[in-house]
Amino acid sequence: MGQHSGGGGAAGVEDREAAAAYVAQLSADLATIARRHGLVALGYILDMARLEAENASRHVNGRR
Repeated sequence: MGQHSGGGGAAGVEDREAAAAYVAQLSADLATIARRHGLVALGYILDMARLEAENASRHVNGRR
């Protein structure tokens, strides 16, 4: 897995926001693939992950 920098400065916030946005996009793509192949429950779970990641990307470190 990746390294944990522990920082928390501006670059850390930007990295965290970018990671959350990337996870949101990836989750959306995976949900589409899952549904296309009849994996409805998995598609739903991936959509929940997408929503959580989108929320996290908007509220990193208490920012709005």
